[in-house]
Amino acid sequence: MKLRNDLRNIAIIAHVDHGKTTLVDELLKQSGIFRENETVSERAMDSNDLERERGITILAKNTAIQYKDSRINILDTPGHADFGGEVERIMKMVDGVLLVVDAYEGCMPQTRFVLKKALEQNLTPIVVVNKIDKPSARPEEVIDEVLELFIELDANDEQLEFPVVYASAINGTASIDPDPEKQDENMQCLYDSIIEHIPAPVDNSEDPLQFQVALLDYNDYVGRIGIGRVFRGTMKVGQQVALMKLDGTVKQFRVTKIFGFFGLKREEIQEAKAGDLIAVSGMEDINVGETVCPVEHQDQLPVLRIDEPTLQMTFLVNNSPFAGREGKFVTSRKIEERLLAQLQTDVSLRVEPTDSPDAWTVSGRGELHLSILIENMRREGYELQVSKPQVIIKEVDGVKSEPVERVQIDIPEEYMGGVIESLGQRKGEMLDMVNNGNGQVRLMFMVPARGLIGYSTEFMTLTRGYGIINHTFEGYQPLQKGRVGGRRQGVLVSMETGKASQYGIMQVEDRGIIFVESGTEIYGGMIVGEHTRENDITVNITKLKQATNVRSANKDQTVTIKKARIMTLEESLEYLNDDEYCEVTPESIRLRKKILDKNERERAEKKNKVTQ
Repeated sequence: MKLRNDLRNIAIIAHVDHGKTTLVDELLKQSGIFRENETVSERAMDSNDLERERGITILAKNTAIQYKDSRINILDTPGHADFGGEVERIMKMVDGVLLVVDAYEGCMPQTRFVLKKALEQNLTPIVVVNKIDKPSARPEEVIDEVLELFIELDANDEQLEFPVVYASAINGTASIDPDPEKQDENMQCLYDSIIEHIPAPVDNSEDPLQFQVALLDYNDYVGRIGIGRVFRGTMKVGQQVALMKLDGTVKQFRVTKIFGFFGLKREEIQEAKAGDLIAVSGMEDINVGETVCPVEHQDQLPVLRIDEPTLQMTFLVNNSPFAGREGKFVTSRKIEERLLAQLQTDVSLRVEPTDSPDAWTVSGRGELHLSILIENMRREGYELQVSKPQVIIKEVDGVKSEPVERVQIDIPEEYMGGVIESLGQRKGEMLDMVNNGNGQVRLMFMVPARGLIGYSTEFMTLTRGYGIINHTFEGYQPLQKGRVGGRRQGVLVSMETGKASQYGIMQVEDRGIIFVESGTEIYGGMIVGEHTRENDITVNITKLKQATNVRSANKDQTVTIKKARIMTLEESLEYLNDDEYCEVTPESIRLRKKILDKNERERAEKKNKVTQ
């Protein structure tokens, strides 16, 4: 069997924030791919503004580096389970993985999630223990944890013999020795481990072509771009090929452009051989998982499985009294165009029309997946409203089932009772409890996904901000009866339209927590705070103090109002109840009741109680 020894295809996998993107940066810099005078931004692979701000990778990206006589194709993958669809497909394109693990945190839920996907594909692993320079690093124990995780996930004997490299990506150093003092000045030992341990692709470029699309990109000039791997044969520019669609039909087209990856750039190439990772344009409706092969030799590769959405929301045209004030794109046509454009590259998303021409059901992999879409839309100038996120219930073997999540929590010991009790109320089932001996406890739970909607705010309050919570999708289980999670407090609803006044806010402060600052424009039906009790009440926070010529005895006392609780987009989405919308514009995030008029709302509530 002939091999392409000059080529290696690897994916970098890790839990969020364990340093994989920083590691790729260093591998790129040290390979000499950049010119001496070229300025390279930190986390160069995270090209999207949101990725940079949040320090997370949302889209999988590929790059290539040259080391000695070999070319190494590297795919940087997202660590969040919400983008797990990307991870799974990438595993099909590579021959090995670099598993990056934090030298202090060790194995985390997403480490488990991404490693499971890699082992299922029989990929060769190399373990990189990163952040070895941390004073709290515990490399030997972390390696034991990794080994336990491999055994738990049924790794085969060859996979259990994984090589280990100890690195500090931020300093650009690595070594085979766990002692942080003995780090080499560069990452040469990591490059050498990749060349030595990751299998080279098979060279069957004489056989008929087989190319499979694993990722999609979109460009206004050339349309859809399919990114994938040539599994067999050779592809040339101008070649007439057959695209084997997922629905069983076959379309013919001509390859107009092929792009290879060099550093962070895409460059046009004339041909690609077996083992190469490339981007191809020329096909208008190419989709993930479809196979490109010669017209006369149609041989389809197994279809790639794409994770099903687990959460859905309704996206609506903004119809609040302030609609159209702040956004550029406000019509249903514009919003629909934008959602359909998102489908061009995001294969885990579903957009379905509803009975109303101004509303769509949008389904995704989780809260983060959908909130990032909403955040991108508002930054682009869109104005819209969204409903409370709902989990998608599906039938499994004739039984109504709901998605469940594996939840890992790290908290100081004193907050343990409150957290266990709160997850118990959300139908959580405790799997494991480990006391680390340093006052920290690690808890493992299985919790229905709907029980986790809106939980992070409660969790932060319970643990005074000291807790760390991570969760990944585990599977489906029969639907549990009764209410799971959700908000218990009622809200303060404005009865008037106008500007919030300091006097008005002071009058209702003792009723709950206020969400708006003095001077904010508000409208009737908008939510301006959280009530201390379980029912909603209407308040007037636009009220101004009546001016009189009588001096009061306490006139000279200065009065201060409490700081308003300003919520982020994610917090607002989590906060919503079934009868509320979140209004999103480029400048504001407002919570409102679906029915703005107080009397109509009360009539609807009475009707609801009667039907229940």
